[in-house]
Amino acid sequence: MRAVALGGGHGLHATLTALRGITEDVTAVVTVADDGGSSGRLRRELGLLPPGDLRKALLALAGPDSGPWGTVFGHRFGGTGALAGHAVGNLVLAGLLETVGDPVAALAEAARLLGVAGRVLPMSPEPVDIEADVTGLAEDPATVRHIRGQVAVATTPGRVRRIRLLSATRRGERPTACAEAVAAVLAADVVLLGPGSWFTSVLPHLMVPDLHDALVRTGATRVVVLNLVPQPGETEGFSPEHHLDVLAEHAPRLRVDAVIADVDSVPVPDRLRQAAKALGADIRLDHVAAADAADRHDPAALGASVTRAVATALER
Repeated sequence: MRAVALGGGHGLHATLTALRGITEDVTAVVTVADDGGSSGRLRRELGLLPPGDLRKALLALAGPDSGPWGTVFGHRFGGTGALAGHAVGNLVLAGLLETVGDPVAALAEAARLLGVAGRVLPMSPEPVDIEADVTGLAEDPATVRHIRGQVAVATTPGRVRRIRLLSATRRGERPTACAEAVAAVLAADVVLLGPGSWFTSVLPHLMVPDLHDALVRTGATRVVVLNLVPQPGETEGFSPEHHLDVLAEHAPRLRVDAVIADVDSVPVPDRLRQAAKALGADIRLDHVAAADAADRHDPAALGASVTRAVATALER
């Protein structure tokens, strides 16, 4: 089964870990909007793709068999000097991006180093900026403010209404899609969107025009995986069905085959069922949360749920 997972950060790590248990043909398509921490520093100083989410995706696909290189990639420098806070893997990826040039080739080399069977691709070959319309930041709660940057959007005390994606290097223009990512989505048997920070890790993929069109046109089974708990900041107070409503607002042409949610995180299943139906999807309410952490997916349970969702979609 050819599987493609789109996202970033810890949410994508969860999906990739689950997929690794059911197929060896996995492609991660990773957001490249991060402007904070080690990734943000490298992006600003070197003009490169932010490497942090790419590193996490590589380590997720490498799994526990990555050996010493996996340990080194995940190591973060302490102290107070110039290297403080940088993950070694971020620096290695930055070096590969500078010396190899092509980000797809650079990531393939990093994957070879870690013994990764699948592929990690950026959603765009250029860094991107997220711009959001936010209410609740002014004296009049209905006043709309425009804020820019992934960290600003993820941590805003206001309510995010809508996002846009812009090229960070070509002012005012929409970002281009990674051609290999578009091809992977079109050739996939199953495509997963989510879980993760909804406005800064999940929806950005739908804001890249060619990638959006590929997600609309693909013959793959399209599965949305919902978060287990609301994300602090950008989606605080969102119900499960509100996540789907926002998805439909940003990508009205997108049809979905299945929505996976943890049975204990959905207080009103009928509302989620109606929101999913508007996208063309069935819902799967399974026990997919880890037994020891209500905010973390259990990889085996999530993988089994995805397998059942694909089987059901193929029977429709």
